[in-house]
Amino acid sequence: MTADLVQIPQDDRVSVGQDGNLYFANVKHSDSREDYYCCAGFSRIRTIVQSMPMALTVLPTDSLQERRPKMLTPQGTSGSVTALRGEELHLECIAEGLPTPSITWYREKSGAVVLQSHGKLLKMKDISEEDEGIYRCKAENSWGSVDHGFHVWVEGPPRWREEPRDRAVSVGASAVLHCSAMGKPEPEISWKRNGLPLGEGSVPPNHHVLDKEIILKNLQLSDTAVYQCESRNKHGTILSSANINVLDIAPVILTPEGTTYSAVLGSPAFLHCEAFAFPRADIFWSREDSAVPMQTPRSNTYGNGTLHILKAEAEDAGDYTCWVSNARGKTALGARLILREPTRVFLLPESPLMRGSLFPSEPTRVFLLPESPSVRRSHGTTLTCHVQCDIYLLSSLSIIWRRNGHELDRSDRRVLIQLDTLSISNVSWEDGGTYSCTAHTSLDTVTAETHLRVQDVPNPPTNLVLSEKHDRSIQLSWETNETHNSPILEFIIEAQRSNETWEDAARVAGNRTAVALPLVPYTDYRFRVFAINEIGKSLPSPASERYRTPAMVPDRNPLIVSAEADKQNELTITWEPLSQEEQNGPGFGYRVRWRLQGSESEWHHQTVKESVFRLNNTPAFAPYEVSVQSVNEKGAGPDPKIHVKYSGEDIPDAAPSALHVEVLNSSLAKVAWARVTQNQVRGHLSGYKVTYWKARSLLAEKKHHHPTRHVLIFPGPRNWGMIPGLDPFSQYQVMVAAFNTRGDGPGSSPVTFETPEGVPDKPHSLRISSADKSSFTLTWGPPRKLNGILSGYLLQHQIINDTDEIGTMRNINITDPATVSWRIPWLHHGTKYKFYLRACTARGCGKAVSEEGWTGAQAKQGVPSTSPGTEVQQPGGNFTTRQLSKTQGIHRGISEDVMEKTGRGEGTGAGVQVLATQGWLIGLMGAVALLTLTLLTACFVLKNKGGKYSVKEKDEAAIETEVQMMRDELFADYSDKKPLNESADSLSDSSESSCSMDSLVQYSDGEHEQFNEDGSFIGEYTESRDRSSKEMPH
Repeated sequence: MTADLVQIPQDDRVSVGQDGNLYFANVKHSDSREDYYCCAGFSRIRTIVQSMPMALTVLPTDSLQERRPKMLTPQGTSGSVTALRGEELHLECIAEGLPTPSITWYREKSGAVVLQSHGKLLKMKDISEEDEGIYRCKAENSWGSVDHGFHVWVEGPPRWREEPRDRAVSVGASAVLHCSAMGKPEPEISWKRNGLPLGEGSVPPNHHVLDKEIILKNLQLSDTAVYQCESRNKHGTILSSANINVLDIAPVILTPEGTTYSAVLGSPAFLHCEAFAFPRADIFWSREDSAVPMQTPRSNTYGNGTLHILKAEAEDAGDYTCWVSNARGKTALGARLILREPTRVFLLPESPLMRGSLFPSEPTRVFLLPESPSVRRSHGTTLTCHVQCDIYLLSSLSIIWRRNGHELDRSDRRVLIQLDTLSISNVSWEDGGTYSCTAHTSLDTVTAETHLRVQDVPNPPTNLVLSEKHDRSIQLSWETNETHNSPILEFIIEAQRSNETWEDAARVAGNRTAVALPLVPYTDYRFRVFAINEIGKSLPSPASERYRTPAMVPDRNPLIVSAEADKQNELTITWEPLSQEEQNGPGFGYRVRWRLQGSESEWHHQTVKESVFRLNNTPAFAPYEVSVQSVNEKGAGPDPKIHVKYSGEDIPDAAPSALHVEVLNSSLAKVAWARVTQNQVRGHLSGYKVTYWKARSLLAEKKHHHPTRHVLIFPGPRNWGMIPGLDPFSQYQVMVAAFNTRGDGPGSSPVTFETPEGVPDKPHSLRISSADKSSFTLTWGPPRKLNGILSGYLLQHQIINDTDEIGTMRNINITDPATVSWRIPWLHHGTKYKFYLRACTARGCGKAVSEEGWTGAQAKQGVPSTSPGTEVQQPGGNFTTRQLSKTQGIHRGISEDVMEKTGRGEGTGAGVQVLATQGWLIGLMGAVALLTLTLLTACFVLKNKGGKYSVKEKDEAAIETEVQMMRDELFADYSDKKPLNESADSLSDSSESSCSMDSLVQYSDGEHEQFNEDGSFIGEYTESRDRSSKEMPH
């Protein structure tokens, strides 16, 4: 230390030795000082003593002389060091030399050593005999080395190897006291008795003293004493004492008399009999007051007198006696054993506490249900300890809950313990483990255990690695993380392309940790992985590194190529564009190629970015070969498919030729023509339009100035069609034109044709102009449509008194077509008749008009008679309304409701007289008749424009032949075609109601399904004849 109390710094060259000296391995000019001080500190008295200043002068020299090391301390090449066991040993080597030498320590066996003072001081703590040996320090520099060996010896004070022990013996017995110690140097052993040395001449005759033991024989009460063993060497002395008590005592039982013991059935039972006696007493147990020792394999008697019943059974309950005896005497002790039912514990999710069972007991059992309960983290769970114990033990019952062997902390607010119920809310990971409920009674302790597993979604996978990187695939691997007590079922791999949203890329089973993923060219990828277990889906793993696939040519061309030709001389080509990921590289576009089919060999092409391309100035409806190919900067995709597309259509430029008409009957004609060529259609042929009109009737010379034109449309490339609904005995003109989606082409030159005669329409009207007791006078109007040259009328009549009686039909042929009135004489008085009137031509007779009336009634001149089929009766009469089918009437085109008398009204001539004489009744009946006619008119309009008559089967049979004749007349010229399904009167009606423009669609039921193989409209006029009749009582 210097004068200003600055400590001299130490290093490899300068150091302070254990002896307090300051050593320099070599000196420098900077070491020259006159104020070196040595300071000694005394910590107990807190005093520092300083020496006188010392000076060190380093003489200058012209050259430094390097030299090999030399030991400054210790001297010589070897030395011996003795250390005490457990203390700290210091070994020091300080050497001088130039350059400054380094110190290295060696030992034959490694030990716990600490180097200090820059390797010059070796410290060894808590030294023991194992540290003995030779330690060597070596000082070395570039000029050589020097070493010193320390032979370390370890010694210690005595330590006990075996000490003498206290003994209590009986008179005449023997005893041996052992005493041995270890130490270095080897300690010496000496004995004392009651503090006095046992030497020669002072040893009792029954004592035999050896080096490390004393043998005592035939001990008497006077030999009771304190014996001491002393061990000594140069490092210390140790002393140990033992008491020898020589006793002679009769047996004394220490356990209280009449003790009652309780135990549970099936468990061990212990009955105590603690005794004190010298010499040692013999102990045995017996049942009741018997002195015979118990001999059962289920019990043992220990040396301390305790009776151990291994597994108590019901017959073990009762009184017991313990017998104790030695040479000085004998004594006995009484005890009683009571057996209780064992306590049982069931650890369940939920269950009430059951106590006090009175049934016969069984061995204690523990049930763990469920064996491995599970709960999701942050949820709650409840465990219930089901305890069953003896009713006498209830007062001592207590339950303790433990987790992993440690009693649960009741201060935790999440844990609620209510005796036998444990509830844990907001379960955390720390709550998992083995739970036990222990039921304590005064006799037994029973424990039930279960292991609670806390589950949650897995932790995210980690350490995502991309390997096997290729242009179109890559290998992704990962490491599984904590599964939280629920095995992983599946991994979901998501991919992110070029910073877009994450999408599912693959799903693999939970036992896999790698997957090969397909990639799309020219795309930047990142991946992440989710783990899924029964609880749910983990958070995503950290995203993998980015990987960008190289650009490549497109893999495919557009799949859907279509063309639109909405305008003439134009073709618009469209296709389904490729998605961004299908473009496979930069500079993506579509190369469109086209050429006119059949006339151009070279392709035209153009590259576009959009998914549409328009060709202008194209010929009308010209076929083009078109292809669309995907291209990018890397090149073109696969060879494209060639599509044939047509340019825009134009209207046909030619009319059909060779127009020819074949008249099939009076209302149907077949028209045929020669088709136009495809070049003349200039588009997709939609079909042909047949336009026809009525020029004039052959009954009149005058032509129609503004005829109504009708149009029939025949789709497709056909060359004929049917014209239905024509008026008979008329002159028509017809023309044909082709049409496409653009419009109609020019029409052909009109062709004129004539229809033959047909049957006339029904007469315009029929009424009874007068009636008496035996005759009727009928008047009528001629038909509105004659359909030919009228040749006369057919008048028919028959009796229809009631629906059950129909008279014979009578025919009257009227050959004068100008006749409009006819009298029918010689009829029955008071009889109801029905009359039918038909107009006729050379072709036949047409539909009938009918009227009904009673003989004996006077009809008013110029006023129509009561509606046919209506019977007038007195007020209060009963009536029935019957609606008949068309086949039950004379004419299928008309129907009306018929009032039939079924009640109290009078149906004879007297009834008619009442009508003639009672004016008020005539007015009432007239109003009823007018209302009935109004209702019948409504039915006439709504129900197929036809009517129904109250006629019977005879009436239908009478006219069936005539109806069939009308059908044969209508279709005689068309019998080789498909049979007609409806009546000719519908054909006639349709011609009257035809509009100015007709088409096949008017006669279709969708896709023209109703047409026969002729393409005609005959099936449209079919009408069902089968209708049911109904009676409606009023």
